Amino acid sequence: MEHTDVIIIGAGPAGLFAGFYVGMRGLSFRFIDPLPEPGGQLSALYPEKYIYDVAGFPKVYAKDLVKGLVEQVAPFHPIYSLGERAETLEKEGDHFKVTTSSGNTYTAKAVIIAAGVGAFEPRRLGAPGEKELEGKGVYYAVKTKAEFQGKRVLIVGGGDSAVDWALNLLGTAQEITLIHRRPQFRAHEASVKELFKAHEEGRLTVLTPYEVRRIEGDTQVRKAVIFHNGTQEEKELEVDAVLILAGYLTKLGPLANWGLELEKNKIKVDTTMATSIAGVYACGDIVTYPGKLPLIVLGFGEAAIAANHAAAYANPALKVNPGHSSEKAEEKAPA
Repeated sequence: MEHTDVIIIGAGPAGLFAGFYVGMRGLSFRFIDPLPEPGGQLSALYPEKYIYDVAGFPKVYAKDLVKGLVEQVAPFHPIYSLGERAETLEKEGDHFKVTTSSGNTYTAKAVIIAAGVGAFEPRRLGAPGEKELEGKGVYYAVKTKAEFQGKRVLIVGGGDSAVDWALNLLGTAQEITLIHRRPQFRAHEASVKELFKAHEEGRLTVLTPYEVRRIEGDTQVRKAVIFHNGTQEEKELEVDAVLILAGYLTKLGPLANWGLELEKNKIKVDTTMATSIAGVYACGDIVTYPGKLPLIVLGFGEAAIAANHAAAYANPALKVNPGHSSEKAEEKAPA
């Protein structure tokens, strides 16, 4: 068994920042994450999407935010166990034991769960041709904007991802059409306003309330047939790519069986980010408490709270309050 002071389950933004604070307290730690690289959804789903609500950054690419978080935690020599899913969590004496999908066993004095939304997969439409053309022009995420260079793109969805990508692909895609099944959008009000301004200026097309009837093609997408869900009127669009951003189906996965108190598939925590199991803390999108909002910036705050309480649990000689980082960084950073 490989031992560290703290195990952090999840290497997304909240997990990475939790690692920084654990390192600042002079403790060793390990990240366990099923994805092949750190960053969680930011790396897996939208590395080239701008994020606008991180304090101090007017806008920052998701991949650059991840890069900064990885650089920030690097001086503390984190151990990354990537491509491994945490399968079981058990308390043995004064330490926790975590087994993974790779057959490895890791132990620690305290655990922080920062598993984001848990296991996730894209919500599919179920339209004819969608499954057959997946990977041939049907997309559920944007890994690089270059994939859509000069293409005629149909975007499906009404949330932040759909609206943001419609705007972000301007200047890259040749043509952009966004359809949503309802006239109202769930995206941030400022983004929706910008979207309709672009529509009025003829830089993209917005159609509501429209849905996809079918997707046609051979070795790649050639056409999408959409329909007005009130009148059933159909339109044929010649497109090269269909970007389906209808949300994600999420599930807790193995951690649902760890004996944690849950509420609507979220882990209940108190004001110290403690779960119902002493020594196990949680932060980020996986947690719930009164007033919780699913924002990256709040995840950072929760990570700092969880990490400092976990550090004090792992080493009772430590105070919970870490003091000011400007005074402690040089003192605590390993050589």
